[in-house]
Amino acid sequence: MSTSRFRFPGVTMPPAARALREEVREFLAEERASGGFEPMADCWAAGFSAEFSRKLGQRGWLGMTWPKQYGGHERSFLERYVVTEEMLAAGAPVMAHWIADRQSGTQMLRHACEEVKAAALPRMARGETFCAIGMSEPNTGSDLASVSTRAERVEGGWQVNGRKIWSTGAHGEGCDYMIALVRTAPADPKERHQGLSQLIIDLKAPGVTVRGIEDIGGQLHFNETLFEDVFVPDSHLLGEAGKGWSLVVGELALERSGPERFLSSFIALREAMEVLSRNPDDRTREVLGHLVAQIKTLRRMSLGIAGLLQEGRSPETEAALVKDIATRFERELIEQLRIVLPDEVLLDSSGVLPRLVREAVLRVPSSTLRGGTNEVLKGMIVRQLGLR
Repeated sequence: MSTSRFRFPGVTMPPAARALREEVREFLAEERASGGFEPMADCWAAGFSAEFSRKLGQRGWLGMTWPKQYGGHERSFLERYVVTEEMLAAGAPVMAHWIADRQSGTQMLRHACEEVKAAALPRMARGETFCAIGMSEPNTGSDLASVSTRAERVEGGWQVNGRKIWSTGAHGEGCDYMIALVRTAPADPKERHQGLSQLIIDLKAPGVTVRGIEDIGGQLHFNETLFEDVFVPDSHLLGEAGKGWSLVVGELALERSGPERFLSSFIALREAMEVLSRNPDDRTREVLGHLVAQIKTLRRMSLGIAGLLQEGRSPETEAALVKDIATRFERELIEQLRIVLPDEVLLDSSGVLPRLVREAVLRVPSSTLRGGTNEVLKGMIVRQLGLR
């Protein structure tokens, strides 16, 4: 069986990206110093602040790669990568806009009609409206071909019934849209991915109910979203009816490919360095060296994916590989920090660092589930290698 190699092309940051990095760092330092935000672990999945997202929109740091006619800024994927990386490294509250900016806006740009693009994308780029993901269901996690939410043809559009789960941020202020994967035609036992479509659903429409789901740490960022005879106009169909699976594959590449897969806990390491670098012993040096080496390797791979996106490619399997390795590393990072940090630091109830470690301990276990379980991703990887 022939195999295709994974590609992680070397990337050199252009001068514009390097200058932008300094600008973003200065902004974040000022925001933190003025109380604009408190750093948090897993900030892209738990740090909801519509106000902070609007500030980024005002600076042109949302919709960065989109065309200007839709409110974008026509900057490179590498410049967007810089902004993403710096926000994560600072633990900034970026959850509100994250999904719209990372994938939903791009999906609309590629596949929505002109009416929808003109209405929604400029507001997303300004940080005025946000999106949720509508893929998983209570009995449909990584096997998305088994979705049971249905959309039936009615005059002028579709009538949707069913429910979605893990719809992060759907409850939040300004979250107006969900791109939902629904079945619009009966499943073919031989080709289960046929007959699926993606619809843009207005979460404020009659018949939509969003129910929050608290995680183990008491945070409410997951949701269950129910649809009862929800009308979706024809204009809110993405691409062609029944051809939604290929759109989902492209969307998942965007979802899995970013630096959030290995930088969710970086803020804890960053703060720990301030403590551990003062008088490190051999064990501490070994742990920190090991962690930093892994971060540099993962960053090199993640930047390669940004380079592929800049080339106009859709690196599904490269993104799956990085997501698998990176999310397992996230857990190792926190475990290793807990070993080398002094007890008096970890037990300090008022310190920033112990709070970050506690947040990461509670949130990191879910990282191997979000965006597709690592077990499913391994299946994609071995197929790419020709082993299955």
